[in-house]
Amino acid sequence: MTIKVLMLKSGEDLIADVQEMVNGDQQVIGYFLTKPVVVKLKTTGVPTEEELSASSHKTSDLSVTMYPWQPLAREKSIPISTDWVISMVTPVEQIQELYEKDVLNNGQETEDDDQVTSLDDPRDVGLTD
Repeated sequence: MTIKVLMLKSGEDLIADVQEMVNGDQQVIGYFLTKPVVVKLKTTGVPTEEELSASSHKTSDLSVTMYPWQPLAREKSIPISTDWVISMVTPVEQIQELYEKDVLNNGQETEDDDQVTSLDDPRDVGLTD
């Protein structure tokens, strides 16, 4: 399993389990995205003057919203061409854990979880402690 965040030409940020699609010459021509979701990052408050100053290390609270990408598709693995992907990076641990728990495991509890969640509806999750 390779969890990645992809930025598309459309401006969307996706997180998915990504597998390479190769041709006969072993050149990557695209990717298969398993359970892709759109990821939106937003601030939950108005930044203060202190937060906006260049010398400040304090930041505003952030939240993440995830919702299915191509929710009407029957396919479990959606192909996408390499020319639609601007960049692909490894997500920060908190986002990867959220994706694995709520999307890949369908919100089912594991031994460490206190609460069952689902991504049937958009969800806000704080990234700060």
